[in-house]
Amino acid sequence: MHGPECATMAAMENDFENTTISLYGTVPDSIVDGPGLRYVVFTQGCPHHCPGCHNPQTHDFDGGEFRDTDDILRQFMENPLLAGMTFSGGEPFVQAGPLCHLADAVHAAGKNVYAYSGYTCEELYGLARKIPAVGQLLDKVDVLVDGPYVEALRDLELDF
Repeated sequence: MHGPECATMAAMENDFENTTISLYGTVPDSIVDGPGLRYVVFTQGCPHHCPGCHNPQTHDFDGGEFRDTDDILRQFMENPLLAGMTFSGGEPFVQAGPLCHLADAVHAAGKNVYAYSGYTCEELYGLARKIPAVGQLLDKVDVLVDGPYVEALRDLELDF
């Protein structure tokens, strides 16, 4: 492996114990990224580059800002009306380790976790054999919306 794919795999392998996450940003009260009022974490960095992606600014692995997951959790816990947290991106599974920390805390608060990934579920299970944090995050996600964005299939009638 060379180039961006190699860098992506290195990032995935090295972040398991890391509680610092590279973010494009967060949305503290979304109604379009899952059911109910949700806190959304937009990770920075995506290897997929899907044509028509509505978050192309999240693709660059060198963009964004670094935040500690405890800061994100503090903000999340400030709003008791939240139904849960959604991981989006970028590609959340590139930063599976820090997101595992978030998912554990969200579940401990009795809330749910949704994730959007450009990988298919099968691809994620394949990655999980090499990168344990990917498998652990898969186990912690209550609902996974998987697969690349295909603009031709875009349906504005869908809830999410």
